[in-house]
Amino acid sequence: MKEKFDIIRSTCIPIAIDNCNTDLIIPARYLASTTRDPKFFGDAFMHDLRYDAEGRPVGDFVMNQPAFCEAPRKGVHEIIVGGANWGSGSSREHAAWAIAGYGVRVVVSSSFADIHRNNLLNNFVLPVVVSKDFQQELFDTIARDPQAQVEVDVPRQTVTNLTMGRSEQFPLNGFKKYCLLNALDDIDFLLQNTQKIEAWEARN
Repeated sequence: MKEKFDIIRSTCIPIAIDNCNTDLIIPARYLASTTRDPKFFGDAFMHDLRYDAEGRPVGDFVMNQPAFCEAPRKGVHEIIVGGANWGSGSSREHAAWAIAGYGVRVVVSSSFADIHRNNLLNNFVLPVVVSKDFQQELFDTIARDPQAQVEVDVPRQTVTNLTMGRSEQFPLNGFKKYCLLNALDDIDFLLQNTQKIEAWEARN
């Protein structure tokens, strides 16, 4: 969903799985669907870790634990803190659709697979790269207090552990930052600049 980014302050879902690949994020069987319904893909997010073969919730998986099973909404579970190399494996854009469809707006990790990082940005999910120390501090803070909040300030490109008061800067491409701040996808951006494009073509 296109929604302007500014400052996001939320509790987090900790998914401490290094090399969490796109097949875990959304199993391959969901790729054959022709729908783009966000709920369909949101329901499929981490499906085979959330549910067993009979469709029963796996109790010890973090997303089924009482502190983290509530669906994302304003200020609640809009942020995932993920393991290193988040989104490795295949380039399926459906993985980004699943994360966005579930309601997550930010994924924080010490590293992302390049294609998946770009897919997230194209689907209005912000990938935030932090140091391994900061990543571990977030995991530790959430383990002590599942209600701990993290603040992501997109204009300033900072992420803050509000419990500890520690912040880090994160990189963000200038074009993508502009698009996130203004809720524009690439086509929206081109349409916004139609007159400039036409003027350039007329001159050249």
